[in-house]
Amino acid sequence: MTLAIADILTPERTLADVDVTSKKKLLEFIASLVADDISGSSADEVFERLLGRERLGSTGIGEGIAIPHCRLRQCGQAIGVLLRLQQAIDFDSIDKQPVDLVFALLVPEEATDEHLQILATLAGNFSQPDYRQQLRDAASNIQLYERALAN
Repeated sequence: MTLAIADILTPERTLADVDVTSKKKLLEFIASLVADDISGSSADEVFERLLGRERLGSTGIGEGIAIPHCRLRQCGQAIGVLLRLQQAIDFDSIDKQPVDLVFALLVPEEATDEHLQILATLAGNFSQPDYRQQLRDAASNIQLYERALAN
C-alpha cells in the first residue's frame, strides 16, 4: 500500500511563515511540534534522531527544499510536517541554496519500504516548479495544507 501525503500530513502540522534562524533551531521546532503526537517519545529524542540523520548527510535536496527524516521506535505510523519558513536558512543543501520549504518525515523503525516510498513521492512533488511555487505563494496555514495535497 502506498501512502499519500494526505495520509501523513494534518492541518495542525502544516505551518506557514515559521520563524527559525538555523538548521538546529528548525529541527528543534519540528521535534517539539511532533513529540506530543508520538506516544512514549520526547522532543529531545525526536531532535536527536533528526540530527543524527543530518550528520549522515544533509537532507537539503536543492531548489530551497529540505526533507529531514528519521525512524523512531515509538512511532506507530508515518508522520509528516510541512513548514514554509519566514526566512530561508542555510541547510547544507546539495545545491548550496538556502531552504525555505521543509517537509519532515518520521516513520516507525521497521517501515523501510514505506519510508522510501514516501520520500520518493515527496521528492517527485518537490521537483515540480509549479508545486514549489504554489506552496511558497500560500496565504495561510490551511492554504499551504490544501496546496500540499493538491498534487
